[in-house]
Amino acid sequence: MKQPLFQFLSLNLLLASVLTYCTPATDEQATPPPAPTGQTTQQARSRPAQVKTAVARDLGHLLALIDKELLPLSRRPAAEPLPIDSLRQAFRRCRLAYKRVEPFTEYFLPATSRLVNGAPVAEVEVEETKMFEPAGLQVIEPLLYPSPAPAAQDTASRTELRRQVVRLRRQMRSLQLSWADQEFTDAHVFDALRQQVFRVVALGITGFDTPLCPTATLPEAEAALGALEASLRLYAPAGATAGKPAAPTAQARLAAARTALLQQQDFALFDRIGFIRSHANPLGRSLLALQMQLNIAPFPGELRALRPNAATLFDTGAFNPDFYTGNRQWFSNPAKVALGRALFHDPVLSGGGRSCVSCHQPSRAFTDGLALSATLNGGTLRRNTPTILNAALQAGQFYDLRAPNLENQAIDVVGSRDEMHGSLESAAGRLARQPRYAAQFRQAFPGTEAGAPLVSPVRIQNALAAYERSLVRLNAPFDRYVRGEKDAALSSAAVRGFNLYAGRARCATCHFLPLTNGTAPPTFQDSEAEVLGVPTRPSSRQLDPDLGRYALTKLAPLRHSFKTPTLRNVALTAPYMHNGQFRTLDEVIAFYNEGGGVGQGISVENQTLPPDKLHLSTRDVADLKAFLLTLTDTTRQR
Repeated sequence: MKQPLFQFLSLNLLLASVLTYCTPATDEQATPPPAPTGQTTQQARSRPAQVKTAVARDLGHLLALIDKELLPLSRRPAAEPLPIDSLRQAFRRCRLAYKRVEPFTEYFLPATSRLVNGAPVAEVEVEETKMFEPAGLQVIEPLLYPSPAPAAQDTASRTELRRQVVRLRRQMRSLQLSWADQEFTDAHVFDALRQQVFRVVALGITGFDTPLCPTATLPEAEAALGALEASLRLYAPAGATAGKPAAPTAQARLAAARTALLQQQDFALFDRIGFIRSHANPLGRSLLALQMQLNIAPFPGELRALRPNAATLFDTGAFNPDFYTGNRQWFSNPAKVALGRALFHDPVLSGGGRSCVSCHQPSRAFTDGLALSATLNGGTLRRNTPTILNAALQAGQFYDLRAPNLENQAIDVVGSRDEMHGSLESAAGRLARQPRYAAQFRQAFPGTEAGAPLVSPVRIQNALAAYERSLVRLNAPFDRYVRGEKDAALSSAAVRGFNLYAGRARCATCHFLPLTNGTAPPTFQDSEAEVLGVPTRPSSRQLDPDLGRYALTKLAPLRHSFKTPTLRNVALTAPYMHNGQFRTLDEVIAFYNEGGGVGQGISVENQTLPPDKLHLSTRDVADLKAFLLTLTDTTRQR
């Protein structure tokens, strides 16, 4: 429904400091996989070298396009009219050329790639209270496709266009030089290929890269998949020689997916759910099948949010909530989950007789159904109680993302005078004196060193978090349908609704697939926040005074910025928004349909939601709601 985004990066720094996380760019120490079936070790090692050479060639081609077309056109003398049509054509050629290298630059060199084709907003480093200017193709796009009329003829716009093209050229040169130093294995190649399929599903077909030029969305998605062809061709003969069908199937799936993207060029009419179900997911499965057939292990044991062996974004168990802990000692086990559930339902942590379940009620999808919950002293909290279903799959907690993980969240809630007014230290003492809890802690945390306390605040936090990490629910009717399960079906209204969600209604450009929250694909390492211009109530033209993330950071772009929440189980989690003032889904959709706060006449200088009206019809709204209802999954609620 809205455009991206401010990135939440502090978790990455935490993970880097406490996890042995094998990233592709630093994997020189990885053990080479065995040679594919029927191939010598020398032949197997030559394939990554050939991929590297091909990508280097494509990088050179893109740099040549910038040097020979885009840069000269942007530098036309001020006395001459700016050739806007020629610039747009050159820009489009550059974008398509970038898609040929995207699978590998995004995978191996994400920081530099972000400056070539990242979101056109400042990147915020919260821990250092710094902002970094955006750069790249998405920054150039609005200079060439301004709204409402071309403004690139004025001096300021022409100067900025030249500056941004020069910056793009500089970043491309940096990519080129960095690529020359990359060394990788067959496993990295296949990993990058599957991640590109995920990227097309979650970002490519939604228009994330092409917010101002939707006619470019599907051709660019096709080009993004086309980038897989040359690499796949290097590996396919081995499968064919072995007389097995996986390799030709992968090639056939790729060809079919590309054809589907070219057959329908109308952004609004493209059948996205059919493409994912019939083409993208089968392609991901066939790529993994080919990889396994060639005895190329998909990084077993490597810690990721999306597991290394996930064939699709919608696989059962594809996500690992332990990734977001920031500490391997905090990983879950069944005993921790059982202990955490007991603590969650017990007022022993509170100083006011309140338990976690008082506000996060399983029967209400772990919300409380109130706009604002009551405080212990008779007032109301300042923000709505969110669901904790799938909360584990976020790189930050609370509406202002102030807690990097669920353990830290527990400190704030238990210690809050308004919420639980408790003390983890005092609770630890009480729990240690209860034989039942002492036994549970001993089972949940085996191997406690002699003299170390069995029950401690950090263990209470970890147990609560382990229970919350057990509340991942990604088996809704939508998931079963998009996986292609035989007994799964969606109504025609829900199918149309998904195609709106991931298309013209722009919901999926911020509520990313498949989690429908702000955790950014395809690596799912960062969580994002948006400025929507939420009013004090749906009919009001007064901006809600809550400053959101700005209250913590004092960074101007984050004023009134709030975490992008999940839309899963949204049918059960009313009322909505951080202030809980939208009582129905109809009110929420109407707000977005009007262009958020700015679209409704509220002054919001830093709104990240585009103020343009979506022009959703009555039937569109009904269809969108029908799809949102298919995201309900409250299995095993307790």
